[in-house]
Amino acid sequence: MKRQLLSWAACGAAVFLPFAHAEEGGTGHYVPGSIASFVDGTPMLPTLVARLNGLYYRGSFDLALPIAGLGPANVDAESYVAGLTLAWRPPIALPTNFSYAASVTLPYVWVEVSGDVTAGGLPRRVTSQVDAFGDLVMAPAMFNYAVARDFHLDLRCLIYAPTGDYEVGRLANTGKNFWTFGPVLGLLYFGQKNGLEASVFAGLDFNTENDDTAYLSGTQLHLDGTLAQHFPVLGGLVGAGVSGLWYQQITGDSGAGATFGDFKGQTAGIGPAISYACKVAGKDLVVELKWLHELDTTRRLEGDYLWLKAVLKF
Repeated sequence: MKRQLLSWAACGAAVFLPFAHAEEGGTGHYVPGSIASFVDGTPMLPTLVARLNGLYYRGSFDLALPIAGLGPANVDAESYVAGLTLAWRPPIALPTNFSYAASVTLPYVWVEVSGDVTAGGLPRRVTSQVDAFGDLVMAPAMFNYAVARDFHLDLRCLIYAPTGDYEVGRLANTGKNFWTFGPVLGLLYFGQKNGLEASVFAGLDFNTENDDTAYLSGTQLHLDGTLAQHFPVLGGLVGAGVSGLWYQQITGDSGAGATFGDFKGQTAGIGPAISYACKVAGKDLVVELKWLHELDTTRRLEGDYLWLKAVLKF
C-alpha cells in the first residue's frame, strides 16, 4: 500500500481563488495548499486520474485594496470553490525512473466581497456577489524523477488562463483578467517502511498585465509543505500531520493602474492535515482534508483555508 501512494497522486494543478493574496485585487492565481503533499505529486505509472477539489476561504483586511479599479477599505471576503482536475500519465516509454503527465483544472467559484467605497466624497458599504467559472489552470508539462525508492523530484509548469468572469468596478470576480505562468519544484519523501512523509513544493508566479486596469502584478514566491505519519487502518492508510505555507511577493506591482505603489504582500500559515488511502470498487482512492490558518500577513487578506481533495485513479 505505501509503495502505491506516490503513484496514486493526482497531478494537482491548483484551484483558483479569486481574492485571497497580494497583488491586484489583493490576490494571485496560486492558492496556498494547492500543491503541498503526496496527493499533489505527478503519478509515476500510466493512468487517468480524476480529482475533486473543494475549498472554502474567509478572510479580511482592514486597510484599502486595489480591486478591479477600485480601492475599497475594510474588506471582507468569502468564497467556495469546486474544481475538477483531470490528469493523464500517457503509456509512453521514458528513461528509467522518469515520469511525464499533463493536467487541466476547471474551477467553479462562488464569491462574496464587501468593502467601504468612497463615492461623491461619501463612504458607503458595498457588497458584491457572483458565481461563475473561474480561470482555467493547465499543467502541460509535469515531470517526476525517482532519485531513490522513497525520494522523488517533481517539476511542473502551471498556466492560468483568464477564462473567468471579470468586470472592472465590481468587487467580486471569478477571473483575474490576466495570464500567470508558474514553475513549481517539489521534493517528496515517503518512507515505505516507516510511513513518514515530508513534502515541500516551491513555486514562482509570473503575471501578465491586466489590460482593463493597466495593472501588472509583481512576481510571487510561494512555499507549501506537509509533514505527516501514515499507518495502516482497516485495509487502507491513514495519514496525520501538519501542513504549512509561506508566501512572499518578490517584485512590486507596476503599470499606470498601480496607484497603491508596489503593494508587495506576504503571509505564512499552518494547520493540521489528515488523509486516507484505500480501494473502492477496485479503484485507488485518496482523500485529504486540511485547514490552514494564516499568520503574520501584510498587504493582503488574512483568514483561513479549508481544503478537501478526493483523488480517484482509473
